[in-house]
Parts: sequence; structure tokens; C-alpha cells
Amino acid sequence: MTETFDAIVLGAGAMGSAAAYYLSRRRQKVLLLEQFEIDHRRGSSYGYSRIIRYSYDHPEYVDLAKDTYPMWFALEDALGETLVVKTGGIDFGPATDETLQASIGSVKQSGLDHELLDPKEAEQRFPQFKFNDDFQVLYQPDSGYVSASKAVLGHIRLAKRHGAVVKANTPVAEISMNGKGASVKTANETYAAGMLLVTAGSWAKSLLRQIGIDLPLTPLRCQLNFVETNGNANFEAENCPVWIAHVRGLFPEALYGIPSHHGTGFKAAFHGGPPVAHPSQVDYRPDPENFAQVQAFLRAHIPAIADEPLKESRICLYTQTPDEHFIVDKHPAHDHVVIGAGFSGHGFKFSTIIGKMLSDIALDGATIHNDRLFKMDRFLA
Repeated sequence: MTETFDAIVLGAGAMGSAAAYYLSRRRQKVLLLEQFEIDHRRGSSYGYSRIIRYSYDHPEYVDLAKDTYPMWFALEDALGETLVVKTGGIDFGPATDETLQASIGSVKQSGLDHELLDPKEAEQRFPQFKFNDDFQVLYQPDSGYVSASKAVLGHIRLAKRHGAVVKANTPVAEISMNGKGASVKTANETYAAGMLLVTAGSWAKSLLRQIGIDLPLTPLRCQLNFVETNGNANFEAENCPVWIAHVRGLFPEALYGIPSHHGTGFKAAFHGGPPVAHPSQVDYRPDPENFAQVQAFLRAHIPAIADEPLKESRICLYTQTPDEHFIVDKHPAHDHVVIGAGFSGHGFKFSTIIGKMLSDIALDGATIHNDRLFKMDRFLA
């Protein structure tokens, strides 16, 4: 027999868990399918934390962040848990760097609290860091981190509270469309729904091909490194900002990091990594050379922690679009299919609002939030 739902959500990571919550909160009968265990380590959503910030090189992300922060706080109230911790945040790099200057321009335009510091001022404020003489530093006090796995599990817990059905270890074998909705086959069951939401991360491309759309989504194999602090309080969240280093001209990629909290270690990673054709091809063994390159950056700019032992490295996937903007939109041929994909390594902070936007589009045909950047027709013309 075919079990019927109002909506089926494929993928229980950051975006899918949030979409399932907002759909179920609007009294929809929701099925959330996850091919692996809940909160698995193979994709993009597992982990201690992700940066949350207003400072962005595009003003529309600043506006989206303004809508997002209150939604995280509302989610905290619903869960009775803390998900967002403000540490303040710094962006730094050569004063000529275009992305740094664009971020500064966006923050100025937005009217957000911020400070622009020269290298010496910044080193006095943040003694953990060493800045080149030609660097400029942007400080924004509202930056911090979101507890990643806690947020995913929290969305799922609330979705279940509102009646959602969640099935883990349930890969999708086949998707088919009909005039009334979609049918999804797994190994043992068939499910039908009037709405289908595809939020499958690096697996979205292959799933979407089954329903007639081929989007330019490229999985990237990215390595996260966590360095021991050995009791140095300067690298704990109480005393250290989150940071983004706009140093592509000096290092292979921009870098970012999050201070240690609750024993996580000090996070330092490149923003990006090598592409893979399909997530099934990902080697999840950490690469010592990656950390060696990160260490070179730390020795230059965060020297007191550079030679501390590595606590942990693990692999995380980005799913990149060519312009690094998200896809949050309806299928061009099937209005009852909604797609959230291509979050390009900077989507987690927006996951709760993305879930709401996906549910709005599915139920109302549009969202009140600005999704101009996220239309897929930019790739289908």
C-alpha cells in the first residue's frame, strides 16, 4: 500500500529538518526521509558549530540575516535551549581585497554596529591575532556561532512534536511525478504526497535528475580542523571572536574559524576544497597536508595556537553553485516540487529561515522573505 502525506521532505540535514518543522507547524502531514542516520557525518550539517554573522559581501544576505536572528531566538524559546552564542566576529585581510571591502560596504549600508580597525588597534583588541601592516579589520559585535547538530536535532524534535513522521536509514530509490503530486519509492515502501521538497545536499543533483532538472551543483570535499587550546583562555568563546580571513592572494583559499567551546578545540579551516563528481566518491579520511597549510596560516596570523596538537580533523561537504548563491525555488515544470540546494558552504546560519521559505513556497507559492538571489532560472536560461 502507498502511504499518503501532505508533504515529503528528502534529506534531514539543516534545511530539510527546518522545512519539516515549519510545514508541520502549519498543520501539514509531513514525512521526512533521511538516507543515513539522523545527524550523520557524511554531509554538510553535522558538527559543533557554524558561524552566524551579519557581515556579508552582499547586502541581500545582510537583510536575510536580519530576518534570521529573531527566528533562531524564537526557536531557542520553543526548545528551551541555547543555539546561538554571540562572540563578536572579525573579517580581516589586505585592505585591497574586494570581498572584504564589499563586506565593509554592506555593513555600512545596513546601519549595523561595527568598527573598522587598523592592524595595531586590532592587535590590541584581539591579542590572539597578528595582522599584516596592509590589513584592515572589520569588527561586528553580533557575530557568533550556531550549535549545528543541536539545531538540526531541535528542528526535528519540534517537527515530531507537531506530528511529522521521520524515517532514518531510508534511501530514495525512485521519484515519479503525477498531476496530483509526487510518489517516492524506497527499498520497502512507496509514499505519495501533494508536495515534494528536495533538501538533499550533495545528493540533490542526482535526485533532481530523476524529475527532469539538471542543476550545476558541485560537491566540494572540505576539511575541518580543531586545534587543542591546552587551557589557553584566549582561544575560548568567552574571549575570542569568530573570524574570517580574506587572504586568497596569500593562501590557497579564504579561511575561517570559531573559538573553542565546551572542549571542541579551536576550529580553523579553508573555505572550500577539491570538487568531487558525486558524494559517493568522497574520501572521508583527513588529509595531513590540509592541516599543514592551515598551520602555515596560523603561524602567520594566530601564532600562539599554531603549534598546539591537532585535536580532530574531519570532512564536511559543500554543495557549490557557480555563483555561490543558494537555490530556493519551485521546480520550473512542477509547482508542487520545491528545491533547497547549493548552499555553498555559507548556508547553515540561515537554515531556520530557509526552512520557513521552503514551506512558504510549497504552501503559498511564494515567500515574504527576499529570495531574488536564489531563483534557479539563472542557471536554466
